[in-house]
Amino acid sequence: MKQARAWQRMLSGRRLDLLDPTPFDIEIEDIAHGLAFVARWNGQTRGDYPYSVAEHSLLVEEIFGRMQPEAPVRWRLAALLHDAPEYVIGDMISPVKAAVGPSYGELDKRLASAIHIRFGLPAAVPDRIKKAIKRADSLSAWLEATQIAGFDATEANRFFGRPRPELIEGLEIRLRPPIEVRAAYTARHAALMARL
Repeated sequence: MKQARAWQRMLSGRRLDLLDPTPFDIEIEDIAHGLAFVARWNGQTRGDYPYSVAEHSLLVEEIFGRMQPEAPVRWRLAALLHDAPEYVIGDMISPVKAAVGPSYGELDKRLASAIHIRFGLPAAVPDRIKKAIKRADSLSAWLEATQIAGFDATEANRFFGRPRPELIEGLEIRLRPPIEVRAAYTARHAALMARL
């Protein structure tokens, strides 16, 4: 019996095996392009453009930097890439991920490992860094929830935790066309890689 296809051709020309990804088939342009077109919150946000995973990732990296100003650049890069597997597997809201079960998490983990290795990071980020990135991710979700997804602060506090004001001061969700977000994501990645 013929095995089902488990690869996808990327715009770069790479052929990424989703079940057994290798770092050789990962390109930042593919990640940036894919994430710029993947909507967070299942697209249920205010504005003329969807709020993309690429835009979210830029915000998480910025918040992580505020939380951990002395962190090595590689962990800032890990924060930027924290949702990178979603360029091919899409974004699901947390309740759906839980309902899908461990298979989604395993696929995400394999892709994340290949992405990390491709850009000089360890396959698995240390737990303390992973937890700090997750906290920055939650703060980003709080901002998104209150600014563009229709939550009031009380409800957002319940789901995402109350943010320390200094960590989110001056941060505003700004929706941009995917082409702008793709360019911003690629540029930030290049800046971080240049500092490694």
